[in-house]
Amino acid sequence: MNNFFQKVLSVVAKIPRGETMTYKEVAKRAGRPKAYRAVGNILNKNYDPKIPCHRVVRSDGKAVGYNRGAKRKVKLLKEEKRG
Repeated sequence: MNNFFQKVLSVVAKIPRGETMTYKEVAKRAGRPKAYRAVGNILNKNYDPKIPCHRVVRSDGKAVGYNRGAKRKVKLLKEEKRG
């Protein structure tokens, strides 16, 4: 794994339950502000349940691009906001 890949996963792992962050915010915190599409590609390949990829959303707030399906992503986010 390269350094940016690891930084992205580290940033996403720290997103608190019930909160979200945009792909752009993750890219910026990982040190490459314009690499938000790369962030999406990295998260799409992640299947580690310890990395809450579902907490990363588009800048317009839409919950898309989850490797387990957009419906599941929306469901997980709603459950976290409630409880």
